[in-house]
Amino acid sequence: MIYCVEDDADIRELELYTLSSMGFEAQGFVDGKSFFEKLNAEKPDLVVLDVMLPDVSGVDVLKRLKSNPKTADLPVIMATARGAEFEKIKALDLGADDYLTKPFSMMEMVARIKAILRRTQNNKETKGEVKFGPIVINEVKHTALVEDNKLDLSLKEFELLLLLIKHPGRVYSRDELLNLIWGIDYDGENRTVDVHIRALRSKLGSFDSIIQTVRGIGYKADA
Repeated sequence: MIYCVEDDADIRELELYTLSSMGFEAQGFVDGKSFFEKLNAEKPDLVVLDVMLPDVSGVDVLKRLKSNPKTADLPVIMATARGAEFEKIKALDLGADDYLTKPFSMMEMVARIKAILRRTQNNKETKGEVKFGPIVINEVKHTALVEDNKLDLSLKEFELLLLLIKHPGRVYSRDELLNLIWGIDYDGENRTVDVHIRALRSKLGSFDSIIQTVRGIGYKADA
């Protein structure tokens, strides 16, 4: 979903028509007030934001977006008047992803939107990635690789490996691992942990020594 915040009805309708014809869902807003009312209900993928709005400056809207943790990562393209160099610089400094100088072509707008969405999508795919030596775990994709080879892990094996490599060197007792991975109400024996650790080491192959036993206590991940 793309939100277009633009008080000029002709420009706004043209933006919405173009985006719709290019396969995007889009919604238009005439001012900052209506935009924020909708934003509280549904967060878009990107905002095309005019600097000159009837009730508030687009720069102030941008400040508000970037100061709120819930919307700080929302991509924003500012639409500025020709020659408004100061506004462009200020917008970029405040966290705008790009700007369009009026009058701009609709195809230029679409091209810039697509470029930013590709970039943000790539960022999402790598977000939550945890690396430890040859091991790479992606929490979003729920994948685990060792030297670029995918590991076929059960859910609990995945969670165990993730916990250990997220805190390298930190020793976890068997009881702690039972509580953290299986839940505090789990009533099984702590041999369950040993069984899963053995399975993990087997799947790690020549890198099995990454998971180390701390005699009399439990386990840790260490290079």
